[in-house]
Amino acid sequence: MNIVILGLSVTSSWGNGHATTYRGLMRGLTERGHDVLFLERDVPWYAENRDLRQPPYGRTELYASLEELKDRFAGDVARADVVIVGSYVPQGVPVGEWVIHTAKGVTAFYDIDTPVTLKKLERCDYEYLSPQLAGQYDLYLSFTGGPTLDRIRKTYGAPRPRALYCSVDPDIYHPKEYVAEWDLGYLGTYSDDRQPALDRMLIETAKRFPKRRFVVAGPQYPDTIAWPENVQRIEHLAPSDHCEFYNSQRFTLNVTRHEMVVAGWSPSVRLFEAAACGVPIISDYWPGLEEFFVPGKEIILDDAAGSLKRMGNTERRALGLRARDVVLKRHTALCRARELENYVAEVRRHDPISFDPARRNGHGWEDAIRANGGSALEQNGAGTSGVAARSAQVNGDMGAVYQSAHAGEGNGGSAGAREGARGSGVGRASGTRLRRVDGAELS
Repeated sequence: MNIVILGLSVTSSWGNGHATTYRGLMRGLTERGHDVLFLERDVPWYAENRDLRQPPYGRTELYASLEELKDRFAGDVARADVVIVGSYVPQGVPVGEWVIHTAKGVTAFYDIDTPVTLKKLERCDYEYLSPQLAGQYDLYLSFTGGPTLDRIRKTYGAPRPRALYCSVDPDIYHPKEYVAEWDLGYLGTYSDDRQPALDRMLIETAKRFPKRRFVVAGPQYPDTIAWPENVQRIEHLAPSDHCEFYNSQRFTLNVTRHEMVVAGWSPSVRLFEAAACGVPIISDYWPGLEEFFVPGKEIILDDAAGSLKRMGNTERRALGLRARDVVLKRHTALCRARELENYVAEVRRHDPISFDPARRNGHGWEDAIRANGGSALEQNGAGTSGVAARSAQVNGDMGAVYQSAHAGEGNGGSAGAREGARGSGVGRASGTRLRRVDGAELS
C-alpha cells in the first residue's frame, strides 16, 4: 500500500513518545513492502533536538505551515491508499478536515494519547480533534483498548475504534551483557500526575537503601525535587542509548499517567522496550495490565523495596525473559504493521467500491464500476464482490482479491474472486500475501 502519516514528530524524541512509535511503525510497514511518507510540522523545539533527522525507512518530509502542507502534498494524500493523522499534530482539526476532503483512500486518526484526548474533548478543547471529526475518519486507532473503544464509538460516532498499541523494535531493544550500574531505574519525561508514584516507588526506596544505586532519566523535572544522593539524574537520553540504559539496571520502573490508569488497557512504550531487553519490570497497576503481562510471573506490581531485598539473580532474570517472550510474540512493530493491514482490509471489505483503485485515480462511484467492466449486477447478478474482483484483475490489487473472496458468496462472489486472483500477478510477484483479520495467511 501507499501510506501517508501526518504525525507530531518522527525526527525528534525530545519530550515525546510519539517519535519512537512512528519509527517502529514505519520500519514495520516498509519491511512488509509498503511505501510510507511521513509528514512532520517543522517546529523550533523539535528542530533544535533532532536525534534522527532522516529516518532510514520510508520517506520523511517537513512542512512549515498548513498552507505549505496543502500545496506540496495534496497529490500524495489524494493518491494514498491510507492516510493517518496522529494526535497532537499542530492544527490537527483543519489538517484532519483537509485529509477527509482530499483523501480517496482509507483515513485514520491515530490517538497516541487517547485518555488525554477524551478529557480534552469533554472540556471542548479541540486542539487536534473535534467530536465531528472523530466520527468522519474510517478508523480510530487508539493506544488505549478495553472499554474505552466502545466509549469512543458511542460518544463520538467513530465507526471503527480499534486498538493499535505502542510497540517495540526487537532489533534495537534486546538483552545485552552489562555490569549492572543501577539497582533500579526509571525513564520518562516529568509529569505531575506520575510524580507521586515515582516518589513512592523510587525516591522513597532510594532513601531506604542508601547503599544502592538508582537513576531517573528524562527532561523537564523541576528543580524543587529533592533527589537523594544515591539517585543519579540524566536530563535526556537519546533512543539510541535506551537499550544500554535498560540493560544496565537490575530492575526498571514503569509509572503510568493518571488518565491511562483510569482508562486502563494503556501500556506505555517504555514498558515494551524494557521487557524486550529482558529487564524485570516493577510497575504500578492499571486495569487490563494482566492482559499484557502476568503479575508475579512476567511483571512485578508495586513492590520495589521488596524486590530489591528478596529477589535473587536467577529469579530476576527468568522473570525478565518471560516478559521478553510475550513482547516478541505480540508487541513488536511488525505485529502492529500487520494489525494495521488487517484494519484497513476491514474497512475495504465494508465498502469495497469506495476504495477501488479507480476511485483513487479520481473517478466517482459510477466511473469506478464502468472502469472495471460495467455493473456487476447487470453482468453476473452479483453484489459488489464481482466488481471488486474485476478491479483486482485489472490492477493486481491483492486487497481487492481478498475482499471479493469473502463478499457475496453464492451470487457471483467466489467466481469474481477467482477472476481477480488470476489477474493479481503484480501482488504475487512482489511477495505480497493475503491475510484475514485474525492474521491467518491465505494461499
